[in-house]
Amino acid sequence: MSKTILRNGTVLTIDGPQVADVAVVDGAIEAIGPKLDTGAAGDDVREISCSGTWVGPGFVDMHTHLREPGQEYKEDIESGSRAAAAGGYTAVVAMPNTDPVTDSGHLVRYVTDRGRQVGLVEVAAAGSVTAGRKGERLAHLEDLWAAGARVFTDDGDVVADAGLLRRAMECLTQLGGVLAQHAIDPGLARDGHMHEGAVASSLGMYGIPSVAETVVVARDLELVRLTGCSYHVQHVSAAGTLRLIESAKNEGLPVTAEVTPHHLAFTDEDVITTDPAFKMMPPLRSEPDRQALVAGLRSGVIDVVATDHAPHADHEKDVAFEHAPNGVIGLEWAAAIVHDIVGLQPQRFFETLSLIPARIAQLDDQGKWLEPGGRAHIVVFDPEASTTDTHSRSKSRNSPYLGREYSGAVRYTMYEGRLTHEASGAVL
Repeated sequence: MSKTILRNGTVLTIDGPQVADVAVVDGAIEAIGPKLDTGAAGDDVREISCSGTWVGPGFVDMHTHLREPGQEYKEDIESGSRAAAAGGYTAVVAMPNTDPVTDSGHLVRYVTDRGRQVGLVEVAAAGSVTAGRKGERLAHLEDLWAAGARVFTDDGDVVADAGLLRRAMECLTQLGGVLAQHAIDPGLARDGHMHEGAVASSLGMYGIPSVAETVVVARDLELVRLTGCSYHVQHVSAAGTLRLIESAKNEGLPVTAEVTPHHLAFTDEDVITTDPAFKMMPPLRSEPDRQALVAGLRSGVIDVVATDHAPHADHEKDVAFEHAPNGVIGLEWAAAIVHDIVGLQPQRFFETLSLIPARIAQLDDQGKWLEPGGRAHIVVFDPEASTTDTHSRSKSRNSPYLGREYSGAVRYTMYEGRLTHEASGAVL
């Protein structure tokens, strides 16, 4: 029998945090308690010191771009899974803006089957709301649901047609799915490259106003009132959006929201360098917006942290800022950034990175407080260590985090009871 014992960490259990050992056997948690016995003589036992660390449920990213099928030169499910495991993730939800678009059941099954084949994290596939993400007619939502999709989004583009969105919401309300919206009005964002403000003016760039986000969310909330659909706001960037979300939650509407690490860490002032690593959609906003996002995550108005990990090849990103595609990679640094910048206590930290995203994405085996008999999806996070990476496990390197130091580091990741990452390198 092969056993792993995680020794003397602060364990996030179903009964609350406690300093204890965690014994893992055959993909499940065998026991949690102080000074657990190694077992019978001859057993294959690995003991890992976790003193000073937080031992909790593996992180869940409900907004990851894995690029497979069709754009494997940027990323594929294997390389993306390696980056995810290095960041403490045991599950990711792959966005549907692939080539071909994940708008049919067989493509959902391809992505999830490929994830199982790689075996480093659970890979779930989001389904496209519209056929081909063209915004003209609905995708076969029932077919996507039957194949296992639970989150539906045209991410990368907003579902702009309100009538089409209403029909999608009505269908997903019946199915039980989540409509996740990339809330950027295309007309207000047209020709824009960064946040509309003083920095954009100084650089002579067209800007994208915050209202491009808020007008979409305000409209969509009216449709949520009409349909009762579960609605998730992707990559919130503006303080005004938070006010809308808070009001909707107070009203009892089924609304959730995410924030990315880069919107917590940076502002439009960072774009002064015109480094394309700081170009994303929605764009980095003002410092008051950033502070509002941090406060929103602390208060619970924002439910989860999602990376919006978006790989691009060097030849695509190493161009003038105006010509570069939007997006940055971030799976490996998300936890450290949240810990460093937001400073959450352990329970809230794991709620935002694990429990709540698993619940929204309906990943039943993920995001559980640790308890005997539970699946061994575990991350060991050291709040006193630091993360300073100069490379990534991703195929791409379009990251604003490389070379920066953040407080907190993922020491070990365990998926199905197997170590998929340790600080010295990935375990194959």
